[in-house]
Amino acid sequence: MEAIAVREARADEGPRALTVTELTRILRETLRSNPLLGRVLVRGEAGNVQRTPAGHVFFGLKDANAQIACVLFRDASEGLGFDLEDGMEVVASGDVDLYARRGEVQLVVRALTPAGVGAFWAAFQTTRRRLAAEGLFEESRKRPLPAFPRRIGVVTSEAGAVIHDVLVVLRRRFPLADVVVAPSLVQGPEAPASLRAALAAVQGRVDVVLVARGGGSLEDLWCFNDEGLARAIAACPVPVVSAVGHETDLTIVDFVADLRAPTPSAAAELVAPDRAELMAHVATLGAGLLRGTRDALRDRWTALASLGYRLTPSGLRRDVESNGRRLRAAGSGLEAGIRNSLRRDQERLTSLGRRLHLLSPLGTLRRGYAILLRPDGRVVSRAGEARSGDALLVRLHDGRLHVHVEAKEDP
Repeated sequence: MEAIAVREARADEGPRALTVTELTRILRETLRSNPLLGRVLVRGEAGNVQRTPAGHVFFGLKDANAQIACVLFRDASEGLGFDLEDGMEVVASGDVDLYARRGEVQLVVRALTPAGVGAFWAAFQTTRRRLAAEGLFEESRKRPLPAFPRRIGVVTSEAGAVIHDVLVVLRRRFPLADVVVAPSLVQGPEAPASLRAALAAVQGRVDVVLVARGGGSLEDLWCFNDEGLARAIAACPVPVVSAVGHETDLTIVDFVADLRAPTPSAAAELVAPDRAELMAHVATLGAGLLRGTRDALRDRWTALASLGYRLTPSGLRRDVESNGRRLRAAGSGLEAGIRNSLRRDQERLTSLGRRLHLLSPLGTLRRGYAILLRPDGRVVSRAGEARSGDALLVRLHDGRLHVHVEAKEDP
């Protein structure tokens, strides 16, 4: 508390008047120093709700007999998770302060939640529709859980049965994994910010995160409907499993998480593989590997024994005899193939000879035709090429005749 210098009044003077600034400063410091006026919870009906362009929200909180001015600054209003409206009954958490410019006592709200089933349901539906429209509930963006997580993050209260139950299941099923616990508030107006901080604390350190809380009333579980928390889970770089309340309870976190478990213990079983099942599977694989190794060694020994026998005199003699039989069979087959090939070639040549003979000029001469030749061997094919008195040769199939042309006749 800042000291205020007050000059001591002389006996002949009256009491010194405080300035308005001095008075408001004393009142403000008095309010701030009172532990009963810090982090108070106030329930009432919201009225005269006004929003500024800067993102701050001013409103009044009243009941049947009194009211108090409230301010919700931008950082707190952005993570509100519902639309504050006139007439809505809410529970505000904040600090009592004095707004010096107006000399007005006000409640600086740090967190705000609806009160009453109707208000809760309306806020829930508003947040659900907004996030669903952005695609945060789509199954296509849900990620599978790691089969063998090395580190498991747990975001929950450090007091109560939930953390005990989760740790017992994790130690029993998969003691090889390290468990990183991030304690958090899980109830009340300040719980959403605490949950977001705990989630941020484990990011980058674990392979999967479990967000858990035991059962409770609608108001108890309301912090898990916080829009800021839902967006933080959607942006988490590793899969997130929600285990909030009982199986019949449903929150916004359940929609946006990669997987929802009915209870915290069930969530622990989902994120951790069963050690007993893994040991049985490893034993089965080991037995199969042993059988395969024995079979392979037996086959190798059999092959080695066969090779050893082949190197003995009797084995070598058997191989030589077998190879000789194969060579003789191959030679016989080759010889038969050559004979057949020669016979086919001879038949083709004979057929070609007959055809050539039929086309040969000598064959034509045997049928009674003749060829006229000049003494120099040129063929006379037309009557006009010969003149009376020319000496010609007549080629027959069995010899030649020497003739002279006595006369020509036209056809």
